[in-house]
Amino acid sequence: MKNEYLPRRAVIETIVDDTPDTKTFTLRLIDKGNIRYKPGQFLMLSLAGFGEAPFTFASCPNSNNRFQVSIRRVGTLTNALHKLREKDIVGVRASYGNTFPLDKIKNKDILFVAGGCGIAPLRSLIQYVFKNRKDYGRIEIIYGCRSPKDIFYKDEIKSWQNKTNSNVHLTVDEPDASWAGTCGVVCVLLPKIKLNPKTAMVFLCGPSIMIKFAIKDILKLGFKERNIYASLERYMKCGIGKCGHCYIKGKYICLDGPNFSYVQMRKLGIEA
Repeated sequence: MKNEYLPRRAVIETIVDDTPDTKTFTLRLIDKGNIRYKPGQFLMLSLAGFGEAPFTFASCPNSNNRFQVSIRRVGTLTNALHKLREKDIVGVRASYGNTFPLDKIKNKDILFVAGGCGIAPLRSLIQYVFKNRKDYGRIEIIYGCRSPKDIFYKDEIKSWQNKTNSNVHLTVDEPDASWAGTCGVVCVLLPKIKLNPKTAMVFLCGPSIMIKFAIKDILKLGFKERNIYASLERYMKCGIGKCGHCYIKGKYICLDGPNFSYVQMRKLGIEA
């Protein structure tokens, strides 16, 4: 019988320093089987002697058993992961959680709103949409960070800005001497969005306070509650609904989430 708690081995193929405290790892499963996932799902990543933690897939699904995770250095496990090098081995349990509503977004305009490392969970869906570009309408991306040096995926964002019928809007809280763009929280960029709010889909991820105020302003613009989705951050320990750490009002974030519509969020007591 398969042991759901037993990780499989994956090798680190590449490591990219995205920000001073964040690295993006390209991993390849080397144990028997395949890694299958959809945009929005997450994995449990482990390192012997240091523990295990959930990380969202930060890359578009493919068939070669390779995937990416972006890891910010915040504690014992992430510090240890940041010390690893290419060809080192980590443990992986996957895939968990629900996916973004791919069946509802085809032929729709889409607005992505991300704050800080919240761009990582959205990146898998953004890549998926651009990979299948003809199936979607206009794409608008709003991304806010503390400072210019904290922006993830800088080179990739430049490529997004050059996509047909798409736009990327950036803002920072603390500009440096080189920054000539917008300053302030992500909500200051919402007036620049050129989408039909009655039909467009919205996907958010970032700090809870950002999600709360962004949704409030998005609703004021006329976007529909049923078309707004957020990826929620909660402490997930087992990933399979056994430990109860992520339980909230009848839902397990690891099983029923981490992606919820705003209608679902209201029922959970999470409102703008």
